[in-house]
Amino acid sequence: MNIGILLALASAVAYGASDFVGGVGSRRFSSWQIVLVGQSAGAVVMLVAGLALPGSPTLLDFAWATLAGVGSATGGIFLFRGFARGRMGLVAPISAVGAAVLPVLAGVAFGDRPGWLAWIGMLVALPGIWLVARGSAAHRATDAPGALVDGALAGAGFGVLFIALGQISDGAGLLPLAANQLVGATLTIATAAALRQAWRPTAGVLGWGSASGVLGASGTLAFMIATGSTSLGIAGVLASLYPAVTVLLAAAFLGERVAMGQRAGIGICTIAVAAMALG
Repeated sequence: MNIGILLALASAVAYGASDFVGGVGSRRFSSWQIVLVGQSAGAVVMLVAGLALPGSPTLLDFAWATLAGVGSATGGIFLFRGFARGRMGLVAPISAVGAAVLPVLAGVAFGDRPGWLAWIGMLVALPGIWLVARGSAAHRATDAPGALVDGALAGAGFGVLFIALGQISDGAGLLPLAANQLVGATLTIATAAALRQAWRPTAGVLGWGSASGVLGASGTLAFMIATGSTSLGIAGVLASLYPAVTVLLAAAFLGERVAMGQRAGIGICTIAVAAMALG
């Protein structure tokens, strides 16, 4: 199996675990606090690693990293806004599919030409991702138009994150990823302050937020490396499988039931991964 596919799957595992840890922490503390601490912790880890293992980043690499930070913050902000308004039933699947589709389109525009089996795998994965994310919803949407907007904007944000990460050069090192995290943290503070939300971290939130942030940063790193070995479209679709990881962790550690739709989605995604690996 292509190392890029393995790394993209590792990215999905890391992102899914990050969401699980952050979600559990958000039951105890403000989600804004969790996101801010997570992004800050990820920035510190990437900064230390970047200084220890310096690359040769260019201004263009930092520009792409800044755009990735904007995408990450935008995706998180609208995802949490949709969840807070009780729209999980539509916001989650729309955002997940949006995050998968945009990198595929961008990859084609940038010249990616996956094989026909890989194309089948990417197309088959989309309904699977939808089923997994929709099945994990704790609430059903009460405002469909608003849910569509929140989900579309969240998906666009995550899609931009994946696309921008894929454009950072292989020899850039990790400092651009530190910049990505710092931009996300700054936008989180600005948005929370504008909305008058509690964002200043307390002592209790540090553990949950830091764990979520380090896992998320690991997913970002794995994704960026993956795009050097496989197409942006394939990497984006595979990374967007993260809801399945969150669902399985919730079932294993919180005893949450895995719905039939989720099981079907996970099975579809497994077939899709095999097709992309063979393609």
